Amino acid sequence: MGKDGNASIFNISYTTFLLVGFPALQEGRSLLVFPLAFLYATIISANALVIHTVVAQRNLHQPMYVLIALLLAVNICAATAVMPKMLEGFVHYANPISLRACLVQMFFIYFTLLLDYNLLLAMALDRYVAICHPLRYTDLMTSRLLSLLAIFALTRSLGVAVPLVVLTAQAQFCRTAVIRHFTCEYIALLSIACGDLTFNNRLGLAMRLVTVTFDLALLGTSYTRIIYAAFRISSGGARSKALHTCGSHLLVILTIYLSGLSTSIVFRVAKTVSQDVQNLLSAIYLLLPGALNPLIYGVRTKEIRQHVEKILCKKKSLQEVGEQPKRLQSVRVDRKSPG
Repeated sequence: MGKDGNASIFNISYTTFLLVGFPALQEGRSLLVFPLAFLYATIISANALVIHTVVAQRNLHQPMYVLIALLLAVNICAATAVMPKMLEGFVHYANPISLRACLVQMFFIYFTLLLDYNLLLAMALDRYVAICHPLRYTDLMTSRLLSLLAIFALTRSLGVAVPLVVLTAQAQFCRTAVIRHFTCEYIALLSIACGDLTFNNRLGLAMRLVTVTFDLALLGTSYTRIIYAAFRISSGGARSKALHTCGSHLLVILTIYLSGLSTSIVFRVAKTVSQDVQNLLSAIYLLLPGALNPLIYGVRTKEIRQHVEKILCKKKSLQEVGEQPKRLQSVRVDRKSPG
């Protein structure tokens, strides 16, 4: 053994790992498969319904609704990066995964998380222009600006996700092949790596602090000005609508950033917290936005809610129309039967 108490002296580096997400749940793990599968199906269907509504309705082809649809599409990708492997882990206690697959999963987790943050910034800019400069909205929020915002979001997300994955790929994993987590998160992989990981830890912490600090500063400045401008609107109806729309965005922001902040604090500070609790907080952080965002935007955004109700009512009426011939046929059969 080396001085650090691991097997690095033998140049051992595992390339296949076992994901053990919730070690304490040895019995009854299979009972959680159905509710988790139902949650995954709900996340996919709810987000897809709102996206379909925005795409199908021409009057929703506006920057705010397009950004909402993009955010929900990212929610679907984020859930898909996590849930299938997590479900497999509840079927099999030890869930095997290769290093390459682990790195791919890690990339998509952090890439989609950063896209979430960037889209929230774009939505804050959209609401700032709409409420603080309403007469110039159509001139400023053009398709060209949306394209530039999309390029910025992709570049910034890649600029964080790629270095984390590259650094992790260069690490030596000699402590154990067991990852006590349901997914390949950066901190979970570093916990089984050997050697000097000071730079890796500092880089991960610095990227999170810089990203969160920069985003919260911009979001705080934008929404402070937005709320101030909203209260100066003379029309009560317009003021109420502006505050209601901003309230939906702020709910989403609080959901994403507070869950992420609590997870980081527990991982780095609260060493006495059990591994299962840490993993539960991580699951909430990764999956809660995908579950709540379509509800927040689908229910609180009047224009989207009305169109969703129309789509659901239309499907229901079509089903009833399809069932009418069967009912008529059964009535005819009853009339012909002797009685």
